[in-house]
Amino acid sequence: MAVRVQMEDFDIGAELKRISDGRTDIGAIVTFTGTVRGGEGETAITQMTLEHYPGMTEAELERIETEAQRRWPLQASLVIHRHGTLRPGDNIVLVVTASRHRQAAFEAAEFLMDFLKTQAPFWKKETRADGSGGWVDARECDDTALTRWQGAAATSPRVKAAE
Repeated sequence: MAVRVQMEDFDIGAELKRISDGRTDIGAIVTFTGTVRGGEGETAITQMTLEHYPGMTEAELERIETEAQRRWPLQASLVIHRHGTLRPGDNIVLVVTASRHRQAAFEAAEFLMDFLKTQAPFWKKETRADGSGGWVDARECDDTALTRWQGAAATSPRVKAAE
């Protein structure tokens, strides 16, 4: 179980090897990598700046990861989120979940991403080719995705030993 907030890029292959090397108790590894979108024309994003509050951000990511561990039988998990100025195509976030069974790994990865998109204390500012841009507001679809994990879903059953 690990959380890192960093400016440096990450190597997805190296991170997967670190999690799985020498492990025979893992039957499924799910990864999600978020990258900076670019686009075309005057409204294309030329850069994205991510800001955060050191200490507070890591604590919130650790809280979210601990909650995923509580809900699903994970053998390992990893959340890496970058900050600073990024360009189109750059990696922003890596979420890795590993479990004995795929269902737990998939659901835990989705859970972590839904919480990262809505609850993690990061602020994103886009700059476009025409010079416009600004702070990115939360999207309604992200809030809607989060609601499935709240309320009754907060006590979702852990995945059974056999799929």
